[in-house]
Amino acid sequence: MAHIWPIGGGKGGSGKSFLTCALGRLLAGLGKKTLLIDLDLGAANLHTLLNIPYPAKSLSDFIRRKYPSLENIVLETPVPDLFLISGANDTLDIANLPYEQKIKTMRAIGKLNFDCILLDLGAGTSFNTLDFFLISQNGIFIATPEPTSIENVYRLIRSIYFRRIRQYFTASDFKALEEEAVQYFGNGAYAKPECIMQMVQRIYPETGIKLDNDFNNYKFKLILNQLHKQDDAGLGPQICKLIEKHLGLKIDFSGNIAYDEHVHDAICQRVSFLDRYPYTRTAGDLRELSKQIIYSAGDQLMINYS
Repeated sequence: MAHIWPIGGGKGGSGKSFLTCALGRLLAGLGKKTLLIDLDLGAANLHTLLNIPYPAKSLSDFIRRKYPSLENIVLETPVPDLFLISGANDTLDIANLPYEQKIKTMRAIGKLNFDCILLDLGAGTSFNTLDFFLISQNGIFIATPEPTSIENVYRLIRSIYFRRIRQYFTASDFKALEEEAVQYFGNGAYAKPECIMQMVQRIYPETGIKLDNDFNNYKFKLILNQLHKQDDAGLGPQICKLIEKHLGLKIDFSGNIAYDEHVHDAICQRVSFLDRYPYTRTAGDLRELSKQIIYSAGDQLMINYS
């Protein structure tokens, strides 16, 4: 069974696609058959980072039933053991993927035969983004040190928390929970997942136990990208503590990825940053993160980058 890692961030420009591509290269370099799926619906660009200018097939071909399975649209990349399902050439309406097609796609992803699958998700908190993130108990949140990015990734995490609770209830039952929360905790409680969760535990104790198990089993990670020398290196753990305090959701801080102006150069020239600048601090940070993914998957593979 594939280990699936959704990668999301609340704000555009946080580096989700670059991180997805870099981790894919590293995992493939470790001999892991790795698939990247571009689920930034309507704004896909993983193919560009992999220097595949004109993908012959894309996710729209599967959704529109041109091909019967996701396997039929998997593309080889120039990197051995690294494969891509592209979002290039998608139709204009793909950003508003209907529920039935979304469920079909999610189920198909779970059946793919790869060691690791990385999902590059769109920015924001659309239901598509939230549901694709919840396809796995693993997940990576990425933010930059700016207050706007931190606020947006917090909102994303809160929305995912809310979305998981919501999935256990009908629309009318969830509305009743919101009303109960407001009566018990006061105005604004309907927008606080911790208040909704307390009402679930009071009114639906069995469902509360299931949700507690869900949240305890999540292995979510937070990464701070583009960290400059003057930035607070301890900011990431502080954010994780804040999330646990207010949401009760444990997020592991996986480290900082240093800012490097050569990333821009590599992207513009459509070359691998890891190949061109392998000895930079940023490349080292990315290698450390790939190790964590391997170990989180329960893999005892000995990793040697020398």
